Amino acid sequence: MSETKEPFKTLIIGSGPAGYTAAIYAARAELGPVMIEGMQPGGQLMDTTDVENYPGYPEGVNGPQMMVDFRKQAARFNTDIRSGFVTKVDFSGPVHKVWVNDKEELEAHSIIISTGASAMWLGLENEIRLRDMGGGVSACAVCDGFFYKGQEVAIVGAGDTAAEEATYLSKMCKKVHMLVRRDEMRASKIMQQRVFDTENIEVHWNTETVDVLGENGVEGIRVINNKTKEESTIDVTGFFVAIGHKPNTDIFKGWLDMDETGYLLPKPGTSKSNVDGVFISGDAGDKVYRQAVTAAGTGCMAALDAERYLAAQGIH
Repeated sequence: MSETKEPFKTLIIGSGPAGYTAAIYAARAELGPVMIEGMQPGGQLMDTTDVENYPGYPEGVNGPQMMVDFRKQAARFNTDIRSGFVTKVDFSGPVHKVWVNDKEELEAHSIIISTGASAMWLGLENEIRLRDMGGGVSACAVCDGFFYKGQEVAIVGAGDTAAEEATYLSKMCKKVHMLVRRDEMRASKIMQQRVFDTENIEVHWNTETVDVLGENGVEGIRVINNKTKEESTIDVTGFFVAIGHKPNTDIFKGWLDMDETGYLLPKPGTSKSNVDGVFISGDAGDKVYRQAVTAAGTGCMAALDAERYLAAQGIH
């Protein structure tokens, strides 16, 4: 741990690709960043087995190892990385305050938020078990679809994201079973039409997942028609859940501008929030791309914006 004194120049709330990248840039700019890692150090990538679309890893890398690499690089430049969870903030003054684990109060001239978002799951026992062991359950078709080339998969969801991911999967998978809980989709008309126009997507209406089958990997799913109450089994090797993400931003309510879902709203073309000295990075402010590489990019932006903000304030 560094000997940095409060108020810190820069405090980073959360880790993951955005937080660690912000830390690397902030540390190299001699901002003495302090990072509070959050409830899940490393973020959503800790739940990802194989990452093959991040530049610099020609053979691919598993998510946890990638986050270890990011963390080591941030630590190499003397980022003060602390375990803990920020439970409260006060952005009312020129110096911002945060509370860690409901007790420790810290102050900083600038704050970088990288609290990320959490995928929503159905909550089925085997869904979570197979997800945690990398057994074919995923919440990101763009990340993991490639592993199911030529295979049959299922995707749960009825919104734009589900329709988009089903269409994406259809380009590489033999067949995509799209499970829709109601007799209609929430997706926009154009996204629905793309699904209907794709021959190898079969939409199962009024269908809910009862169980995910397989011991060491997905072998199928058991579903029920919620109108007829008829149960059936669909043979698939991949199970994708696209029922939404929840940004981890509850503690910023009342302080920062956010949309109805809770995604933070940076000023266009920047990482700046509506509060001076508070910057947004990663999935907490991104409901469109949600990729490790874009999160890292916004982490860089937030650190550069924080550096310029501090310089303009005469804080060196």
